Amino acid sequence: MKQRIVTAIIAASLFLPIVIYGRWPFLILTYVLATVGLFELIRMKRISLFSFPSVVSFLVLWLFLYPYEHMINIWMLIIGLLLLLIYTVISKNAFTFDDAGFMIASLLYVGVGFYSFLQVREAGLSYIFYALFLIWATDSGAYFIGRAFGKRKLWEHISPNKTVEGAIGGVLCALLVVSVYEWLSPFAPSFLLLLIATVILSIFGQLGDLVESAFKRHYGVKDSGAILPGHGGILDRFDSLLFILPILYLFYLIV
Repeated sequence: MKQRIVTAIIAASLFLPIVIYGRWPFLILTYVLATVGLFELIRMKRISLFSFPSVVSFLVLWLFLYPYEHMINIWMLIIGLLLLLIYTVISKNAFTFDDAGFMIASLLYVGVGFYSFLQVREAGLSYIFYALFLIWATDSGAYFIGRAFGKRKLWEHISPNKTVEGAIGGVLCALLVVSVYEWLSPFAPSFLLLLIATVILSIFGQLGDLVESAFKRHYGVKDSGAILPGHGGILDRFDSLLFILPILYLFYLIV
């Protein structure tokens, strides 16, 4: 526990000032986080880091994250998909169609999540802090309420410690914290829409956590990485954010 707290303090002291400042330091931070996240997935799959598919995937990720105009990012993904599929033929299926599918899914999971991170920060610092507070409240509420009142398992095969009561408690805590945040620093166009969005995002945040747990269970690893002592890897810390940020960015565009 002491190691987790020390790591969290150090990480927050580095992460938050960059997020607040924005601009090119934030862009570099996002590139680093996304690169490490993709690396963690490739390592889970036991694909060589220096193989053609890995090199292509990293290049596509870096090109995709850059804030282009006119949907060039989508074409980067399409080109990457075509190259990976062509390589299945060149390698005579040593690199299989399933492997190509994994790489594309990984690119979408990491790339779209961190691209949305950039776009949400561009929309305003209030939205970033909203997402961070929402995830923190959901995780904390699910943990403490689950420990105190949890009886029914949420998804025992994937994450044995999570309970239905904890999941509901996480949503309720997110609503409470977000309401206080909106009261102290109003940013939403409608309080009712904010509450509806919070319920949806809190649920998706918990689903993102379950998806990451499913990845690790499928590939037989305890943590996605070891870059954050006591916490695991980048994906272990950003699993919920990677799920809610694209949805939050969509809400921002619609509203």
